[in-house]
Amino acid sequence: MSQSIHIIGSGFSSLAASCYLAKAGYNVTIFEKNNTIGGRARQLKRDGFTFDIGPTWYWMPDVFERFFSDFNKSPNDYYSLEKLNPAYSVYFGQDDFILIEDSLQKICNAFEREEEGSSVQLMKFINEAKSNYDIAIKDLVYNPGVSPFELVTPKTIGKLNQFFSTIKKDVRKQFKNNRLAQILEFPVLFLGAKPSDTPSFYSFMNYADFGLGTFHPKNGMYEVILGIETLAKSLGVIIKTESPIEQILVDHKNEVTGVKSNNLEYPCDYVLSGADYHHTETLLDKKHRQYSESYWQSKTFAPSSLLFYVGFDKKLKNVNHHTLFFDVDFDTHAENIYDNPEWPENPLFYASFPSITDQSSAPEHKEAGIFLIPLAPGLTDTSEIREEYFEKIMTRFEALTSQKVKNDILFKESFCVNDFVKDYNSYKGNAYGMANTLFQTAFLRPKLKSKKVKKMYFTGQLTVPGPGVPPALISGKLVSELIIKDIVTNKTKNSTLQPV
Repeated sequence: MSQSIHIIGSGFSSLAASCYLAKAGYNVTIFEKNNTIGGRARQLKRDGFTFDIGPTWYWMPDVFERFFSDFNKSPNDYYSLEKLNPAYSVYFGQDDFILIEDSLQKICNAFEREEEGSSVQLMKFINEAKSNYDIAIKDLVYNPGVSPFELVTPKTIGKLNQFFSTIKKDVRKQFKNNRLAQILEFPVLFLGAKPSDTPSFYSFMNYADFGLGTFHPKNGMYEVILGIETLAKSLGVIIKTESPIEQILVDHKNEVTGVKSNNLEYPCDYVLSGADYHHTETLLDKKHRQYSESYWQSKTFAPSSLLFYVGFDKKLKNVNHHTLFFDVDFDTHAENIYDNPEWPENPLFYASFPSITDQSSAPEHKEAGIFLIPLAPGLTDTSEIREEYFEKIMTRFEALTSQKVKNDILFKESFCVNDFVKDYNSYKGNAYGMANTLFQTAFLRPKLKSKKVKKMYFTGQLTVPGPGVPPALISGKLVSELIIKDIVTNKTKNSTLQPV
């Protein structure tokens, strides 16, 4: 009889895992608490505008290609990609910005215009970053975080020093120009930690940025979710929306027996949770939880965010699809997130205008804008604070880009700490999971497999390999391999015990 596996949540990692498990021949059902799938990668539609609620950056296309190739498919079978040029722009003052274009040579030219001779240093830095990328993405991150020895290979031994230095130290040693240094420190923010706390080895994110480039799926990132959903359903996966899990059922032998949703019990052989790890453990009796409250409180979490989804009644000027605003002190804002958690007085922010690239994002002659302020998780979140910060960033936005836009706002919707908790059961309202610091890397992260409950597994941004969409796809693959191995092992064991 085929094994049945219930998956909690329908984000990237859950959907990916469902595909691998269904392909292996198991009966897979996904339970999603919201009325649409995608987890944090859901979509907002209003008045002809379309916004990605969560991820807006498509990096590391090779990871997506590797995922779909495991099913003899390619991304092109489900969605079309456009490489962005420019990838993004970074504002440092009024009408003062640096463009990051779509090739390494063009980026070298931009660095050279900023500081003579810097392109030579950049090429050395990116060559090292590419070496790290080849080791990390083609090898290391596809390990399940079971043992420290996963990190020990002939190639990583040669880079041991990079695990004990930081991105900030390396960048600042090679680049004296503060603007260029900040651009190079930016990509590791996707890993959820300060550049000063992120091991140098993670410079592979710089290769993902400058070497591989930034892409946009037509109709937005949600098209990727829909593509994986199509693949999953073609493999037989069943998806139940509006089905929050109230309890994970465990028998007297400490073995999973099913889940409870909407007051109904659904028996199964295995449970995999792609929901928030901390929240998932609260669905278990206390004796079955691996990690205490003090454990979670001691960890460094990636930021939360204050997001605004804005419909503009005109096309905007002097912005690109992705636009960063670094006109205030980078380090001070980082301290407000990680060291002394509080609302930043002068926040950095990021804006995305998908309608510049994709006409489906907004009605003709209008613009869709997504604005994001990174924040410490757990902050007090009120409508008054949201309004205050919207006014702050829009005032700066108008000044920096030399245009008036406030009177052209048709509507805005916001999403912040309280919403991350309500919609995703997110620990302290974090947006990106647990940061990838030295002591929260690989085998030092929460485990994919429960140590206390048999046949209970976890996937997603709080476990291996970490935050981000590509790591989420990888996490789904890793946990599915562990489950399949466990099923095969148990089957072999049971057949051996059968009387002849």
